[in-house]
Amino acid sequence: MAEQHELREKGLRLTPQRELVLAAVRELDHATPEEVAERVRLTHPGINLSTVYRNLETLENVGLVQHSHLGHGGATYHAAEVLTHLHLVCGACGAVGGAPIEVAANFVNTLADDYGFKTDVTHFAVYGTCATCAQAEL
Repeated sequence: MAEQHELREKGLRLTPQRELVLAAVRELDHATPEEVAERVRLTHPGINLSTVYRNLETLENVGLVQHSHLGHGGATYHAAEVLTHLHLVCGACGAVGGAPIEVAANFVNTLADDYGFKTDVTHFAVYGTCATCAQAEL
C-alpha cells in the first residue's frame, strides 16, 4: 500500500485507521469528515467520527491532506498531491469540480503586482453553476 510508505516517510506511526482515512480521502476526492468516516466504516465498522477527525488533522499537519471550505458547511478534505486545481462549486447542485491552477495566473499576478498580495489559490473556491445545471436551466 502506498499509504504505508508515505506515512512512515512522514514519521507517523502506522495504524490501520490512519491508512484507511488517507485512502478514503484519495478515493473520494473532495470529502467531509463524515463522508470519510462513512467510507472507512465499509471495511472498519468500529471507527468513530472523532478518530477520523484526529487522523485528518494529523495527516494535514504532515502535508498529506489539505482542507478547503467549499460552502456554508464544514471543511472538505482532499489529498495534498492534488493541489494543482481551483475548486469550482456549483450553487445549484453542490457538485465540486476542478480547473487547473494556471487558470488563475493572471488574477494572482495582478494581485501581486498591483496590491503586493501573495495569493494561495489552493484554498480558492469559485462559486457558480456547473455545465449540467446550466444546461438544465435552458
